[in-house]
Order: sequence, then C-alpha cells, then structure tokens
Amino acid sequence: MTPTEPTRPDPDALLREARKQARGRLKVYLGMAPGVGKTYEMLASGKRRLLEGIDVAVGVVETHGRKETEALLDGLEVLPRIPIDYRGRQLMEFDLDAALRRRPSLLLVDEYAHTNAPGSRHPKRWQDVEELLAAGIDVDTTLNVQHLESLVDVIWKITGVRVRETVPDSALSAADEVELVDITPQELLERLHSGKVYMAETARLAGDNFFKPENLTALREMALRRAAQTVDDQMVGAMRRQGIEGPWAAGERILVLVGGDALASSLVRAGRRLADLMDAPWVVAHVERPNQPAPRAQSARWVSEAMKLAERLGGSSVVLTGDDLPGAVLDYARRNNVTQIVVGKSPERLWRTLIGRSLANALLRRSGGASLNFVSAGAPDAAREEEPNASAEPGWRRWRGYVGGSVLIAAATAIAFFLDRYSTGGDLAMIFLAGVLISGLAFGLRPALWASALAILSYNYFFLEPRFSLVIGHAADVLTFTIFFAVAAASGWLTGRVRDQAQLSSRRAAAVTALLAASRRLSGAANQEETARVLAEQASAAAGGRAVVLLPKAQDLVLAAAAPASIILTTAEMAAARWAWERGEAAGAGTGTLPQLGWTFRPLVGVRGRAGVAGVELNASGALGEERLVAAMLDQGAVALERAQLAAVTVENEALRRSDKLRAALLNSISHDLRTPLSTVMGSATTLIDYGPTLKPEVASDLLVSIREEAERLNRYVGDLLDMTRLEGGALRTRSEWTDARDVLGAAIARVERRLGHRRLTRDFPPDLSVVQVDPGLLEQAIVNVLENAIAYSPDASLIEVAAYEDRGSVLISIEDEGPGIPKADIERIFEKFRRLEEPSDRGPSDRNKGAGLGLSIARGFIEAMGGRIAAASPLHQGRGTRILISLPKAPGAASSVLPAAAE
Repeated sequence: MTPTEPTRPDPDALLREARKQARGRLKVYLGMAPGVGKTYEMLASGKRRLLEGIDVAVGVVETHGRKETEALLDGLEVLPRIPIDYRGRQLMEFDLDAALRRRPSLLLVDEYAHTNAPGSRHPKRWQDVEELLAAGIDVDTTLNVQHLESLVDVIWKITGVRVRETVPDSALSAADEVELVDITPQELLERLHSGKVYMAETARLAGDNFFKPENLTALREMALRRAAQTVDDQMVGAMRRQGIEGPWAAGERILVLVGGDALASSLVRAGRRLADLMDAPWVVAHVERPNQPAPRAQSARWVSEAMKLAERLGGSSVVLTGDDLPGAVLDYARRNNVTQIVVGKSPERLWRTLIGRSLANALLRRSGGASLNFVSAGAPDAAREEEPNASAEPGWRRWRGYVGGSVLIAAATAIAFFLDRYSTGGDLAMIFLAGVLISGLAFGLRPALWASALAILSYNYFFLEPRFSLVIGHAADVLTFTIFFAVAAASGWLTGRVRDQAQLSSRRAAAVTALLAASRRLSGAANQEETARVLAEQASAAAGGRAVVLLPKAQDLVLAAAAPASIILTTAEMAAARWAWERGEAAGAGTGTLPQLGWTFRPLVGVRGRAGVAGVELNASGALGEERLVAAMLDQGAVALERAQLAAVTVENEALRRSDKLRAALLNSISHDLRTPLSTVMGSATTLIDYGPTLKPEVASDLLVSIREEAERLNRYVGDLLDMTRLEGGALRTRSEWTDARDVLGAAIARVERRLGHRRLTRDFPPDLSVVQVDPGLLEQAIVNVLENAIAYSPDASLIEVAAYEDRGSVLISIEDEGPGIPKADIERIFEKFRRLEEPSDRGPSDRNKGAGLGLSIARGFIEAMGGRIAAASPLHQGRGTRILISLPKAPGAASSVLPAAAE
C-alpha cells in the first residue's frame, strides 16, 4: 500500500469532526511576545470578513494606546463591557451574557489568557470563549506563547519571570486554526523603543527585563514550534478523516511519576510537553506504599493538585499500590506498553545511592526498554509560593512518635536498672526489645528504628562491661551486642511496617466498607427521591462535609436531597450546579468554573447519560483518598439514580400498556354491547312506528317488551361503566351503617326476579344473623352483579341457591349456580375487567344475556371497599357449577374468616 492510498477513515477522527460541527470555530493568533501585531492582524481580518458580509462584532480588545490598532476599530461594532467592583475599584470586563444575546457570526475576543475579575462567571477568559464556542459562535482570539500552561517552568528558566496567567495546552490544541504572527526580535525591539508596544517608562522597564534579544529568540522558537505542531496535528487529523496512511508517530505512551513534593506539578507540565512533541497519550501515576507511614497533609495536597492539573492539561491519572516503588511503576509500564517514563530528579544523598535506595538508579537498572526522562528540581517551590502560610504537619505531630519511643526506652532502662541485680545481661536485653516492639506498634516504622538505636546505645552504655562507656570490654559481649543490634533493628523495622500496613489496610477496608454500605443502601432505594437522599448521606459521610443531590425537573435542577437536610444553596452555587449539569463538567471549588465557591459540583453520569448533579464540601485536608472515595461513591449513585429512573419509566410504561389494553377492551365491548341492544331497540321501534296499526296486539306487546329489556340492559351497562370509573378514579365513598344482610339479599333478589326466566331461585337464611357494618347500597349492587352473572351463565330450568350464614368473625353470603363452571386456569381471572369466559355453543344461554364482563370486577371493588372479601369456587358437581362467596366482618377491625376452599 502506498503512503497516499486511501483506506478506511478513522472513526474517532470522524467522530471528533462531527462534534466540532455543532460548535463555533476557534482561530488563535499566536505570537512570541506582546507587540508582534496579533491584535492588529485579528482586527484587520475581522474588517475583511465584515466586507464579505459576515456579521462581525468586537467582544473585547485591548489597544494599549496604539493608534494604528485603535483606527481599525472604526466601522466595527464594539460590545459594551460590564463593570465589576473589586477592592474599591470598578473594573470593566468582557460581558459574556451580552455576547451570547447578541450572537454574532464572528466575535473578536482579545487576550485569550486574561484573568477575569473576581465575581465573574469564569475565572479565565479562555473559559468564556469555550462557552461562546459551545453556543455556536465563531471566535477569533490572541495568545502569546508564554501563557501556555506546559511552558510555565521553561519560561521561568529563560526569562526569570513566573507567568501567572496561563491557558491549558488542550485549549490551544482544540483550535480549528492557528495563525502565527511573527516578526524578528530586532524588529520587535525597534517597535518597543519607538513606543508602539508600551508607553515610554513601561517600554524601558520591559527592555531591561523581559524584552532581551536572547529571550525573544527563545520565545520565537517556541512559538514557531507550537505553530508547526498545531499544523501537523491538523494535517494528521485531515489524513485520518480521509483514510490516508501517513508517517505519523504511533505506539508512544508516556507515564509521568509524581510524588508528594513540590516538584509534582512541574513533572506534569513536562509530561504534557513531551506528549505534545511525540503526539502520544500520557498518564500521571502516583504510587501508594503500604510500608511507608501515611503522607502528611501537604504531601497529599501536592499529589491531589498534580492529578487535577493533569486532567486540566488533557491527561489521565492513576494511583498504583506497591511496597517496591520501581517495581510497581515498571510493572504498570509493561502492562500498558509505556515507552517513555518521566521522573523527577531531586538532589540525593550519597548514602541512598550507595545502598541502592536511589529511585533514578533503580529505574535505570530495571527499565527494560522504556526510555527515562529526568526532570531536575530547578523550578521554585510553586506550591509554597502559592501558599506561603501553609506549613507542614505541626511539630509536635512530627516528633511525637520519636518522643514516645524515647520515653519507652527510658522506661525500659529504668526497669533494667531495677532488675539488674536479679537478672543477667541477656535477660535485660529482652526488656529493651519489648520497648522497641511497643514503639513500632504504637508509632510506626521510623520511631521504631529510632527506639532501636536508643535501645542499643542504652544497653551498651549502662549494662555491658565496662559500664558507662560505649566500649565493649569482653569478646563474648561483642556477640551479644551484635545479636541484640540485629534483633532490635529487625524488630523495630518489622513492627513499624506491620503497623503502617495495618493502618493502610484499615483505611482501605473502611473505604471498601463505605462503598459496600452505599451500594447496598442505593440498591434498596425504591425511587429517585430515596436514592438521592441515600447518596447525599453517604457522600457527606465519605467527604467529611456537607453534600447535596440535585435532579432535573421541568427543564431545571431542583434540590432533591441534602445532608444535613437544612442546606439551602445560594444563587452562585445553583449556577455552578446548572453549569455542571448542562456541560457535563465539574464546577466550583478546585475547578476552572466558579472556583471561589466552597462546593464542588459534579455531574452524575450513568450508563445512558447524566442523571443529576451532586455537590460536595470536602473537608480541609483535601486528601486524595477521600476524593477518590467520593468520586467512586458518586459513580455508584449515578448508576443507582439511572436505575431508579428506568424503573419509574418501566412502571409508567406498564401502566400505559395496561391502560391501552383496557382501552382496547372497552372499545371492543362498546362496539358489541352497545350496538346489539341499540339495534334491537331501533328495529323494534321502527316496526311499531311503521306497522303499528296493522300489528297483532301480542306482537306489538312482544316488541315493547324487547325495547324495555334492551333499554334495561343498556342502563345496566352504563351503570357498570360509571361504577368502574368511580373505582378506578378513587372517587368511591362508602356510607357504613349496621345492616342485616338478609334484607339486602331480599332487595337484590327482587331486582333480578324478572330476569330469572324459567330458572328457580332458593333462599337459605337462618332465623338469626349478626348485623354487619357496611354500605347497604354498595352491598346490594355487588350482590345484584353476582346474581346477574349466575343468571347469564346458567341454563333455563336450573337452580340458583342463595344462602347466608356466619362463623366466629364474619357473615358469609353464598350464591351458587348450575352453569358450565369455570376452568381452574381461569378461576383467579374472573374478577378482572372485561373478562368473559368462552363456552361451547351448545351450552348455556345466548350471548345476549351476558354483560360486558364488568359485573364481578365491580362486585369485588365494592366488597373490598367495605373491608370484605370475595372469592370463587368451581367446578362443584360433575364438572359444573360455580359458587361465589362473600365474607363481611361482623364489626370494624374484626379479623375476616378464612374463605372455604374450592372443594367444599
């Protein structure tokens, strides 16, 4: 295959291009220093685009008094700035909201790396530009190369100036077009001296410091390199989208190893620069060592800041675990095909190199093919510059282990003096070993080693001859001292390591236990509200601070749960939460959006998308382990919220499915059960109208009876629909009163007697029957529905038996017919809506006598509304017959009797 032969396009490249289509285009005018003409060229290009018919507006431009630049603003629409009060002064800043409302096709925004005044939506102007791009607005901006985040340390070494306003390299890499505005250093110096860059005094100071020929040459080289790299990236992207094979670098992977020191951030920046040069993915790793004491708060903060910086610069992070630091790093490198390892090189003591404790030497010996890149500790302590008042652990905490070990050895020495007259030297050595062991268990590895050294010296000085001297007088004592020295050192080392490992294991076990408890509680949550409450409580406990969970509702976020429950979010905090929800990015403390807040808001991203937003207040320590635990817990919560949402949707869909099924059954029933009687009524009425005078009296009477029967049938059907509507809508209201069931049975029988036809109905009522507290109207209607069902499904000349009796707690009503019976598979389904059993055509009455299948369902609803129960038993005799049993409690709250089984 030739280098230019087309192949299958890269899906990832196509996906990135598709995502860019929905955003505005970003063009960056890149220069080596102020004064090269970036703003001038941006405005000139904007005027050319305006002449082409493009809607162009100026968001913000800093002319710095340059007349040529000011002249280019004529004819361009300049958006007004917004005033922001800061320390008694009024600062005029770029109005982001006004730009979004104006929404031009192209917006010119000067000084990409500018730091916004406190109180602005974003701390940096490049973040304002990101929001404009996300809104679909094209943006042209300007940037000097020294403002790139990865070059901060390099710029400091070259110029001696620490650049404070920075832009992440990923922001420049995402630009659609980079135009290099370049002039020679000599030309720039001439512009500076002629007053075209700064005012006279400012120009003189700049020429003495930053604007030196050697500095400008180095800055120009960096600008050229970065522009060339961006062009190369664009070329590779185009080749991949077109499926053209090319000679781009492949296979390189970079691992940056950081520790708990001030060099961590510099290592991350160096790793980013190397990744840019090699066009390679990169990851930042930190190794937790169980055989070492827990890191100090400052060390943990340095590691945490380095990890966050890596994410801002476009890298990823991982935490490894292992006692052997070089082994853990190289094992990860081999498993992940890492080819470049970036390591810090601090000045090391000679003894560490001699005994093989030098990390650099260990990695060199065991690298196994991976290239090593060492970064020396030449940069200033950035972390301490940013936090001059932040101290390490308090002195008493740092030294309490050593003080405790000294006290234990002093106590051991006192006990040994007391027992010296009774014991030998070997026995006394055991007392010192006990002190060393206690030091290791109580205070850790280093205090244990300190205690072992004190124990060796004390034992030799006070108890080996000659006493009160470090000289060993007898040859036998040399062996005793040597063994004691070895045992004491080994005991201190082992007990200290066991203690440190136990503490680390305890912390990890606590984290796993917290995650397990959170998982169990989240799994048991019944709905989104309960899930949100559980997640807020668990996140609060894990973070050691307050926590909130917000869920989307009606196109906005609402506070669904908080721990503690009394939390009320401010307007700024709600704005950060909405930003996290809309952009899918963290906002608040420790992020690039509203970092002045005390909360960090993170989107809860599940498998299918964002499910909500969680806000957490981390405690003051800001430990990396706590952040990882909280992040893992929030990931669990996102999945749980998504699961609860899907469960709610499933329930809703099931309700809709059942509703659709009921609607279809209702339509089928209406189409049949209304049309049939209406047809009969219309036919009979038409016959009477057209042929009334000529009809025989018995024929006319028969037609009138048919009209009455079908009208009654229609009335019953409409009544059933109304009753079912009352039951389904929860509008049924019962009116309880003491009632004799025999009276209700008599009234119900009287209502259906005319429809019995040739069927016989018998009554079996006892002379005495306990009264029940029910609604007599509802009970009568329920019994009528059961009787009509028995009439509809029993043949002529058959027997229908109605009986009433009582047991210890209930009054029972039994209605039994001699119909075809109910199959056992359908016995539990006859009380469902629109349920009508099919039967052979040679058995039972015609379909005309049957209802819509609502009668028994309504009867069950009425009976259960009065606290009773209803059940069916079938078949009864020779495969035929059905018995409907109604159980009514004798008094409110009395236990219902168990209904007789079907075999009775």
